[in-house]
Amino acid sequence: MYTEWRQMERTGLRAAQESVAGLYERTGLFRVYSSRVLPGMVQTAAYTAAVLRSIQRERVAVDDVDDAVQTRTERQDALFSGRHRFGLLVEEYVLRAAVCDRHVMAAQLDHLIAIGSKPFVSLGIIPLGVGRAHLPAEDFYMFDEVEVAVELTSGYLRITQPREIAAYARAFTDMANTAVHGAHARTLIQAAINALG
Repeated sequence: MYTEWRQMERTGLRAAQESVAGLYERTGLFRVYSSRVLPGMVQTAAYTAAVLRSIQRERVAVDDVDDAVQTRTERQDALFSGRHRFGLLVEEYVLRAAVCDRHVMAAQLDHLIAIGSKPFVSLGIIPLGVGRAHLPAEDFYMFDEVEVAVELTSGYLRITQPREIAAYARAFTDMANTAVHGAHARTLIQAAINALG
């Protein structure tokens, strides 16, 4: 099912955050691939505010960014209670993408290191220049084997066909095999923090 951003966000960004709350609560295993910004579930409030503020300025008439940030932050508290598992794959580029000022980014990257050390989180960083068999054109969130959410330029795509979900699962596994994890991932994150000065 495809929904245009303008329809999903017509009453503001908070409603868009609330619309996925039930799906997030029901999901046991999240798998996320991110090539542009850090996944919302691991964002600090300040990083989220910077990302959502840029979206709001570009396409949303209602300014409820503060409420949307609060809604997402509350959802994160529940997600990281230990009842859910996470497989997160992030392109190294994302660690250096200038979506906020350097102080906010440094705090965000420190937070990513902390989240990545949790026993129910597998954090993989795909290094710049690594060879790979599969390069998806889009970021995606997998919710168990039930649904895949794809964020497109013009809207939000919900995929529920088992055959298509399986294709995303294969892509995730292929990319996870090219990522670095553990100490190697932390080294790349720390290098990005150091580059901020």
